[in-house]
Amino acid sequence: MISMVIENMIDFYKGNTRNINHFLKVYAFAKTIGEQEGLDEGMQERLELSAVIHDIACPLCMEKYGNANGKLQEKESAALVKAFLGELSLREELIERAAWVAAHHHTLSDQIDPADRGMDHQILLEADYLVNADEGGNSKEAVRQALTTLFRTESGKRLLCSMYQL
Repeated sequence: MISMVIENMIDFYKGNTRNINHFLKVYAFAKTIGEQEGLDEGMQERLELSAVIHDIACPLCMEKYGNANGKLQEKESAALVKAFLGELSLREELIERAAWVAAHHHTLSDQIDPADRGMDHQILLEADYLVNADEGGNSKEAVRQALTTLFRTESGKRLLCSMYQL
């Protein structure tokens, strides 16, 4: 299932290799962290799906607003995810959770109702940060700050510390 979604997202981005490479890197980190954290099969599936589609709103936001900042992506994501994944005949609960995670992937876990928090959301935040820190050239101080304020999983912390020699 996930390979089909990846292929469809590559088509969706219409040759935008920056966006394609971004989601593939986030997917790889999310998959790695989830496996190292020992997620159950269902949570791992939700995590991987969410990682692949998390930035689905970027093209629309660029066209509609002239930028793809995080809050605009969150605003536009859910409807796009539901339409995109609905065409693939995935289970409704999987689509709903992926839509929710995409619509909150720039919102820190502690700003979310505890009933909605999940490891899929937390790990996606961490995986997306790992990629964004590199792509955005974040300072070592910003990375240290993220280690204490964003990262919750031991696997994510180890990856961040290893990558940035903290």
